[in-house]
Amino acid sequence: MNKVFKNSAIFLSIVLIFLYSCQKDKFLLSQDAFIDIQADTIRFDTVFTSLGSFTQSFKIINNNKQKILLSTIKLMGGAKSAFHLNINGLATSEIHDMEIAANDSIYVFVSVTINPTAAQLPFMVNDSILISYNGNNKLIQLEAFGKNAHFLRNQKIMGNVVWTNDLPYVILGQLQIDSTATLIIQRGCNIYAHADAAILVDGTLQVFGEKDKQVIFTGDRLDKPYRDLPASWPGFYFRNSSKNNQLNFSVIKNATSAITLFEPSINGSTKLILKQCIIDNASECGIFSNNSNLTIDNTLISNCGQNVKIQRGGFYEFTNCTMVSYSTLFSFHSNPVLQLSNYDLQSSSSIIPDIRATFKNCIFWGDDNVIQDEIFVTKEGSGVFDILFDHCLLKNSIDPSNSISNACTLNQNPLFDSIDVLNNIFVFRTNKDLLAPGIDKGTNTFFNVDLDNNPRISGIATDIGCYEKQ
Repeated sequence: MNKVFKNSAIFLSIVLIFLYSCQKDKFLLSQDAFIDIQADTIRFDTVFTSLGSFTQSFKIINNNKQKILLSTIKLMGGAKSAFHLNINGLATSEIHDMEIAANDSIYVFVSVTINPTAAQLPFMVNDSILISYNGNNKLIQLEAFGKNAHFLRNQKIMGNVVWTNDLPYVILGQLQIDSTATLIIQRGCNIYAHADAAILVDGTLQVFGEKDKQVIFTGDRLDKPYRDLPASWPGFYFRNSSKNNQLNFSVIKNATSAITLFEPSINGSTKLILKQCIIDNASECGIFSNNSNLTIDNTLISNCGQNVKIQRGGFYEFTNCTMVSYSTLFSFHSNPVLQLSNYDLQSSSSIIPDIRATFKNCIFWGDDNVIQDEIFVTKEGSGVFDILFDHCLLKNSIDPSNSISNACTLNQNPLFDSIDVLNNIFVFRTNKDLLAPGIDKGTNTFFNVDLDNNPRISGIATDIGCYEKQ
């Protein structure tokens, strides 16, 4: 009996080994099967100053008790991609029916070759790898620096920091200016923000552009059509603790909300001063202010989802500004260019702060026959509500409600120089060959130059808007 039992045990063991071997040789076909891909993003964080190639790798692990078949491993950019693959020893951009044995793995090597002198090369070069099996699709993102620049990823500015214009600045992830910090950006700097790159100002931001050396803030996609798309990056957020901010000769374009202001400055000073700036093509707001303090002169705010939206009070001075929107290839003009109120529909607070706002020598204009009144002013409660439009050109059928108007011009076309929606051309200077209604219709101010830094004629009434006819 012992011999029979022993032989039976041996036989059973052989059968089990055979069955297990057979099972291992079968493909695991369930869509619930799991493979371990040891990467979701491959980043090449080397700044390319000359032609170069770098390699990284990751593993695809099959921890199952059966072999698995990867139906596809594919570089989505194909042979033209800056990235290259080596899959388990085979250099290729695409492979099919790759087997991975039970409890085994394969290596995928990824290399990138960049020529930083290529004129059309973006700052960020991107691609992805598709891995398909059992009806599942997984994407591994690939990212490399394309041009030489200062790259800042999820950085917090501490202390006093100065940016010079030696190289462009590319912001990846949020950039935060600490509440005790000051960031100074010198003339001629170009700042390119990634799609996730909000600029959060808890401290102080000082931007010192000049007429011929403006400071440019825009998205980091420079290829068509992306370089003209709104919502290419989030924009600026001047938060509760922020103070003493000033932007001179700055261009902020293609943001979601270009400038957002929260609450007054903590030291009683003006929260933000904008001088001779351009805010253009923001998908949601050019300027959104929630009970804050803003002084702005000789500035153009154009073609935004909502050019200027002010709510829940605050103190504002706009002098010789042009707020104008036309429907473009990328957005439809459907909101008044100025929306102003002393309350917030989203807030549960019963406290309605005071509001004082003066608009002097400003143009408010938009598409003909789209918005009848381009200024919308609403009021609640009995608190201070002082709104003045002084020597402005307004696309309104009547003077704005809940406000005072002094020597304003209603519903007269400003006669801008060139508007060509189909070719995305918008020149908001006054047409030199026509007698525009805003010429010499403003009142004199302390500002003796316009957005182009051209002189406003001393002793003679200034033009309305951000440009003075020369």
